[in-house]
Amino acid sequence: MIRGNQPTDITIRPATVRDYAAIVEVWRASGSHFDLQGRESEVAYRRQLRQFPESYLVAADGNRVVGVVLGSHDARKGWINRLAVLPEFRRRGIAAALVIGCDAALRAKGLDIVCALVESHNTASAQLFTHLGYGKDVPVLYFRKVTPPGR
Repeated sequence: MIRGNQPTDITIRPATVRDYAAIVEVWRASGSHFDLQGRESEVAYRRQLRQFPESYLVAADGNRVVGVVLGSHDARKGWINRLAVLPEFRRRGIAAALVIGCDAALRAKGLDIVCALVESHNTASAQLFTHLGYGKDVPVLYFRKVTPPGR
């Protein structure tokens, strides 16, 4: 249960297969960028959920999913991904509770480093991670090579 600036009863719980459509709606309403044909497809979500069941979390107001975070790891380093909260539920501590829960689940796997990539324009998330004790001055260049879907 979370109590923030506005009274509400929110629970943080592991995500399920049945939550997928609601999670997509949270991302959509939050203005998140996602790829339903690739990494965020339902097939990919199901596969990843089987791999990381303890660190894929949702925030629920009763039966309604109002927030999400996807935690993954490579057995050396944990990653906090796809944090989003419905706009009408923001400023209530939900994002912080999701990050704290995800961080705890990843650290319970024996990971000493937990990271998050935040887009430079997303000042609210940057402030949240800073407030929660994450350092932002890690000198790194980010490279990626994307394989198109279906290849």
